Amino acid sequence: MLKLISKLIGGNKSEKDVKQIEPLVIKINQFFQQYQALSNDALRSKTTEFRERIKNHLSAIDAQIEGKKNDAEQLAESDIQARDGIYREVDDLKKDRDKKIEEILNAILPEAFAVVKETARRFKESPELTASATNLDRELSVKKDYISIEGNQSIFKNAWMAGGNLLTWNMVHYDVQLIGGIVLHQGKIAEMATGEGKTLVSTLPAYLNALAGEGVHIVTVNDYLAKRDSEWNGTIFEWLGLTVDCIDKHQPNTAERRSAYLADITYGTNNEFGFDYLRDNMVHNPDEMVQRKHHFAMVDEVDSVLIDDARTPLIISGPVGHSDNTQQFFDLKPRIEKLVEAQKRAVNQFLNEAKKKVAEGNDDPKDGGLALFRAHRGLPKTSALIKFLSEPGMRQKLQRTENYYLADQQKEMPKADEELYFYIDEKNNSVELTDKGIQLITKAGEDPNFFIIPDIGVDLSAIENDPVFASDEKMKRKEVLLNEYGIKSDRIHTVQQLLKAYTLFEKDIEYVVMDGSVKIVDEQTGRILDGRRYSDGLHQAIEAKENVKIEAATQTYATVTLQNYFRMYHKLCGMTGTAETEAAEFWSIYKLDVVSVPTNITAIRKDEHDLIYKTKREKYKSVIEKIEELRNAGRPVLVGTTSVEVSELLSRMLKQKQIPHNVLNAKQHAREAQVVAEAGLPGAITIATNMAGRGTDIKLGPGVKEAGGLAIIGTERHESRRVDRQLRGRAGRQGDPGSTQFYVSLEDDLMRMFGSERIAKVMDFAGYKEGEVIQHSMITKSIERAQKKVEENNFGIRKRLLEYDDIMNKQRTVIYAKRSHALFGERLALDLDNAFYDVAEGLVNTFKEGGDFEGFRLEVIVNFGMDTKITAEEFNKDSESNLAARLYEEASASYQNKRQAIMQNAVPVFKNIRQSQGAHIVNVVVPFSDGRRALQVLANLDKTVNSNGAELVHALEKTIALAYIDEAWKEHLRSMDDLKQSVQTAYYEQKDPLVIYKGEAYMLFKQMDTGVNKDIVNFLCHADIPMEQRQQPQQIREGREQKTDMSRMRANKEQVDAAGQEYGANEKDYIDPTPVKHEPVKVGPKIGRNDPCPCGSGKKYKNCHGRDAA
Repeated sequence: MLKLISKLIGGNKSEKDVKQIEPLVIKINQFFQQYQALSNDALRSKTTEFRERIKNHLSAIDAQIEGKKNDAEQLAESDIQARDGIYREVDDLKKDRDKKIEEILNAILPEAFAVVKETARRFKESPELTASATNLDRELSVKKDYISIEGNQSIFKNAWMAGGNLLTWNMVHYDVQLIGGIVLHQGKIAEMATGEGKTLVSTLPAYLNALAGEGVHIVTVNDYLAKRDSEWNGTIFEWLGLTVDCIDKHQPNTAERRSAYLADITYGTNNEFGFDYLRDNMVHNPDEMVQRKHHFAMVDEVDSVLIDDARTPLIISGPVGHSDNTQQFFDLKPRIEKLVEAQKRAVNQFLNEAKKKVAEGNDDPKDGGLALFRAHRGLPKTSALIKFLSEPGMRQKLQRTENYYLADQQKEMPKADEELYFYIDEKNNSVELTDKGIQLITKAGEDPNFFIIPDIGVDLSAIENDPVFASDEKMKRKEVLLNEYGIKSDRIHTVQQLLKAYTLFEKDIEYVVMDGSVKIVDEQTGRILDGRRYSDGLHQAIEAKENVKIEAATQTYATVTLQNYFRMYHKLCGMTGTAETEAAEFWSIYKLDVVSVPTNITAIRKDEHDLIYKTKREKYKSVIEKIEELRNAGRPVLVGTTSVEVSELLSRMLKQKQIPHNVLNAKQHAREAQVVAEAGLPGAITIATNMAGRGTDIKLGPGVKEAGGLAIIGTERHESRRVDRQLRGRAGRQGDPGSTQFYVSLEDDLMRMFGSERIAKVMDFAGYKEGEVIQHSMITKSIERAQKKVEENNFGIRKRLLEYDDIMNKQRTVIYAKRSHALFGERLALDLDNAFYDVAEGLVNTFKEGGDFEGFRLEVIVNFGMDTKITAEEFNKDSESNLAARLYEEASASYQNKRQAIMQNAVPVFKNIRQSQGAHIVNVVVPFSDGRRALQVLANLDKTVNSNGAELVHALEKTIALAYIDEAWKEHLRSMDDLKQSVQTAYYEQKDPLVIYKGEAYMLFKQMDTGVNKDIVNFLCHADIPMEQRQQPQQIREGREQKTDMSRMRANKEQVDAAGQEYGANEKDYIDPTPVKHEPVKVGPKIGRNDPCPCGSGKKYKNCHGRDAA
């Protein structure tokens, strides 16, 4: 009925989209026919022609942007607001420029696609293509042995190495592939069936969009695919004059990686693109950045990258700022275990007392209620307590008692806690020792204050005021006291973290222990968060508790999820075999439309209804029998499983029956090519997990089509219809015959959760015996409805996680924008100006309310290094906004004077360096200090002299801004991790953790921003070149640009990569069943230093392209 209605209204959305595209396909094929008459040189010159047309189309807006930038440069340095206004106009013009690019690309699309198609045809039909040699041809001929130069001619062979295999180009685009290419160019998702050539489709929009010169990123799920596809398709692009590279072939933070991003088309894995973005936002010099604008990304297996792994956090972590004593965790562990055991006994006693007294009707907050409250305050996660509190009315009794002890600023709380060894505040995720607990863990003969932090202020004051000690003795005693204070603070912190580990964090709930390490479990999804660690020593405490190796404490320096990284692109698109089932999510999160592209040849695969058994044992027995039957009929069989364990079980069952078979999963990379090559041969049996079988293009051997084609057997329904459709898609490629059938049991996870009881009753009522089966279209549809419910539920969870992630993303965007302003310097002046106003406003607001003029005056001296002209009378009478404006004006003027003084002091020193030390010096290192912190600032000597010192002050502002922003952001990430963890307890109060998280996250960010502004302003207002350097200018030395030290940084690359390696079979998804000649991967032909250069220049290699060779 629905299909009939759909036909009457002109088809579904995808069909309508395809109909709109069809006229373009006709145009492309018309140009394709015309271009067949062109010479190779004429066809290649089309790239230059297209680029010229794009340049002409953008010339007006480019001139406008350049004019605005010049206008901003002409303005006085002090005219900050006008400059900012122009820069904002430039930002808007750049967005308009992107729209103009899309306009011209749409206009040349039919011609550009026809050029790529004609190029593919020529490579397929000619073993060699000869054309006039370009500079790019000459460069490539040195690196690639299938390109040679003869005189002024370049010769490209049509066979080259890709992914370690020698491939001969044999593809030309079908019409449906042209449709797929147009869909991708439009910034949509092209859903294309197995065998329809998604890799070839990607060549069309990649070429077209690369013409604009903004860069095209082609994203794959693992590095094998990135390298292989860049080698496979790269030659087509290179023949047409475009540059191609793969970031996974080069090390991070290198000139080679930067060069890869400058290529017209750049291939790479999803995580490497994300990690490079994070690294770029950690460097201290713009020249170290590798990425350019995020313009156009094309994602292969888009459902995997943007749905399954979208919330995978990419993390770069490093050492914490302070040293950590890991041994102390093990030293204190026995004491904490003793303490926890004593607390358990006490809590059981209080709980039994509470049960008895409450049963007698005594729930007085000072008696029966107190016993219950103590049990809860002692160990809130005790199962016996949770069970008792679940009884009617008990939670209210506990709440009433808690309110009594919280009243009057918790005046009575010490009475409640005095009988406990420690008390737990679950809402704030904190644990505190009581006097009784301290006594228990303090050993006999040990200092009774071993676990007590001294009142440092009182003790320091006592030393200062003691007339017995001389000043030197006082200094020594203060130093001893401060050291002791630091040691005790660290010890007590370790005790608190161990107590948290033992009382608030349960194994297999909050974390799991795998491969000898503690891994955090995501509370919402239950997924293991590889690479994440609890901060502040908590992770180490859990490691000590579980007796695994304590890793050195690290903290997150930078993090982003794949989801938020890919949302930064101007245009995003993707390809996959199954996206339709997730279309709502793609639109909701990424605003990506899904278009189902029709197959080149109509599919004739037969999808049978599911077979339902009572038990797994019956199901697997039937599967083996069916495999045997199909094998005897001469048909190849692909058996899909949901786990490696089931694959191995079926393999054992087949071995018992002596049935030859292959097993394909991510563990067996070495044999994948052979397994896939044999999978389509008559009688071949291949067992594969759904993920390992994904994307595998199985080609049928001789006689298989006549026997009925490839048979797919699914051993279980996955909770996602998308995965089941992927499995079905292995059969029936390119119009081949085939069949698919799923075997289901009532013991399967999906069936247990959805309606298996009802089906079981029906089977019992109908008298079904063991081994008998139900098969009906209604039940198949019922199972698919169950899958849809699970998908909707998973989408709901992901959407909620996205809201958490969005908060972090907004904060990251703001901080990285500030960082960019500091790094490039163009807009730093406005940020500093705003910082001065924010600090001034903050000081006024803080002290005005209490009328504390003296405190206000003192803080102005501390923060701005000046005494304010605002009088006490004005302070009390004037409004806050007027006071803030006046203080800001004073502080700004004072800072300008400070800048002038630094410039005047510096210029003579710099001139002296130039005269005395020669013209070879480019940069100079100048030390600055605010009296507390010292900083080395690198300034260009000539620019500083020519700008009368302004360049040095700019370098100082940039260096201090970057230093304080990076420091604060690291600490903020740590706080946000803690916050996300602590807000989950809001459920106990019937509150939404997300609402609390949003409010608290905003406050944390505001505090961080205020702190950064204060620190920057404070340093700048007090900064100066130390006196000894001014008196002895020779101490100011030559300096060189230093690369940002990332040697101690660690990316969670291995864990993220593991997900991509699940697509192991993708590595071989283009293998023919015929024998393939495997050859080692070659870097390029070996050329002697004195040999003629292959580029045809006539020079020796060492004097030409081998000049930079090692």
